[in-house]
Amino acid sequence: MKLREEMPELDGAVNWLNRKVTKNELVGEKPTLFHFWSVSCHLCKKALLDINKLRDDYREELNVVAVHMPRIKSDHDINVIKQTSCDHDITQPIYLDGKFILTDAFGTRTVPAYYIFDRNGQLRHFQAGGNGMKMLQTRLRRILGKG
Repeated sequence: MKLREEMPELDGAVNWLNRKVTKNELVGEKPTLFHFWSVSCHLCKKALLDINKLRDDYREELNVVAVHMPRIKSDHDINVIKQTSCDHDITQPIYLDGKFILTDAFGTRTVPAYYIFDRNGQLRHFQAGGNGMKMLQTRLRRILGKG
């Protein structure tokens, strides 16, 4: 995705964990952070502490949606995904992208990956990889009007 592109529809999930959300629910009131992760990704699990802190610190000001993007065959096991999400306190909605619908719509090729959309649903920041959490936090604060 390119900056300023519109948030894709959230159709095509194999399943949702925690709760299902729609694009219409996300756009309009608050910015939204999407984080792509996989149960087989060590860097993703490590980053979840920071993502959960952002989720909790900005609970009233930010939507957070997890997207589980399988990388290998065993990543499709819903019981493993449920257990991992429980173990890592992922309480936000989790879109299970077993058919790579959202992955393709975002153009994501690697995990972890982060996308921040403003309250109008336009992409304002993209970042991939295990490093750069400070940059993600800085951009998020700027989008939230806090920095």
